[in-house]
Amino acid sequence: MRPASEHAARLEGLGVDATPGEVLTATDATITYLQRSHDGAAVYPIAADAITTQLRAAGVAITADPVAADVVVAGFDPAFGFQDLQAAVDAFADGTTALVGTDPDITIPAADGAKPGSGAIVQAVAGVAERDPDAVLGKPSETTARLAVDRLGVPPAECLVVGDRPDTDVALGAAAGMTTALVRTGVDAATPAHAQPDHVLDSLGEIGRLIA
Repeated sequence: MRPASEHAARLEGLGVDATPGEVLTATDATITYLQRSHDGAAVYPIAADAITTQLRAAGVAITADPVAADVVVAGFDPAFGFQDLQAAVDAFADGTTALVGTDPDITIPAADGAKPGSGAIVQAVAGVAERDPDAVLGKPSETTARLAVDRLGVPPAECLVVGDRPDTDVALGAAAGMTTALVRTGVDAATPAHAQPDHVLDSLGEIGRLIA
């Protein structure tokens, strides 16, 4: 939900030299996709206000009427509920409305355990729409991988993807031709059988050794 500027500020506080232009969020990728594939379309967000604010700030045409929507954007919202599902039913009644998800993470880690993530909401909206999303951005989306490479200004072969999710982090890097490292101190404490990262790290602190 946070904009790139907040992530950059947090990284700066940790001693990492970062600018907002070097940060790519799932919402950023969603905005770029909307601008390229649905420019000028009326968008009804089923997402937190923080996401809607970023869409509006980027010039996306937001509508408060689901029936008037050309596109529904589904994303993370801790207040998601029945009224949102009803809005989705109304939005997709004519059979022409597009469905875009911000990212596919079914759960997100929290101090007291896993919580439902954006992917859970995307799937719920897709369920009442009785169709698959037209696009789901974030990792491991090919669109998101291309945007990341463009921002870094280097070829994929020179990129290292570090993450704790085999199905998103590792999958994005593998598909894009990047080197991948799975960290076992996050979502996936053990390396799943289906994960095939180039490296497996016990903690984020090993990245310096890996790069060296």
